[in-house]
Amino acid sequence: MISIVGPALVVGLMIALTHAPLGIEVLKRGIIFIDLAVAQIAGLGMVAAGVFLHEPAAWLIQLIALACAILAGLFFRKVETSMPQLQEAIIGVSFVLAASVAILLLADHPHGGEEIQHLLSGQMLFVTWEDVVSHAPIYALILTAWFWKPALRSGIGFYLLFALAITSSVQLVGVYVVFASLILPALAALNSRHPHKVAWLCGIVSVIAGIIIAMLSDIPAGPLIVVTYVITATVFYRLYKS
Repeated sequence: MISIVGPALVVGLMIALTHAPLGIEVLKRGIIFIDLAVAQIAGLGMVAAGVFLHEPAAWLIQLIALACAILAGLFFRKVETSMPQLQEAIIGVSFVLAASVAILLLADHPHGGEEIQHLLSGQMLFVTWEDVVSHAPIYALILTAWFWKPALRSGIGFYLLFALAITSSVQLVGVYVVFASLILPALAALNSRHPHKVAWLCGIVSVIAGIIIAMLSDIPAGPLIVVTYVITATVFYRLYKS
């Protein structure tokens, strides 16, 4: 039991703690769907690596996904500076395009349906301690840079850190949980005087509740955690609104 719950719980908490400040910044910038777009584009890189390369190594898949995410971040930064009025629309179109191309690439794949499901909703309960060890330094680096070098939050630095976080997270938990863990805690903390603390607490409660219920009910953890994020964020938002 511990060998299954432990890695999933640690990964969920690492993502919750890292995504909370990123989500708050996303909300401030008014680019709500950038997380979906970058996650889907990183996922497209993973799909393309699996389709066009013969049994690619894990590090190579990671590198390709990161390259796709960084290119997406640089593109969205360019849009932000040159066409800010169109930014949200372009982000939305990018998400739909990346999702459609991924589906087309997997159209003739014998396990295409499973691959798409894995990309979207993840397989948290199949995460291993090796996954935790390999991704933990990435999240530690992001949090350290975010709070020790605040200047990185502006300009291109934000997009690069964002791309780095999303690349790891989408591989571990899927696109849906990535979106939920970024936006919902930020919404929960919208009216709080201590937004980071509230967002972190919202994420922690959501992940713990989701993992426990998933194990007790044998329900897929990813979609269930999205539900617990929604419920927890709603409670927190109403609490701090009043």
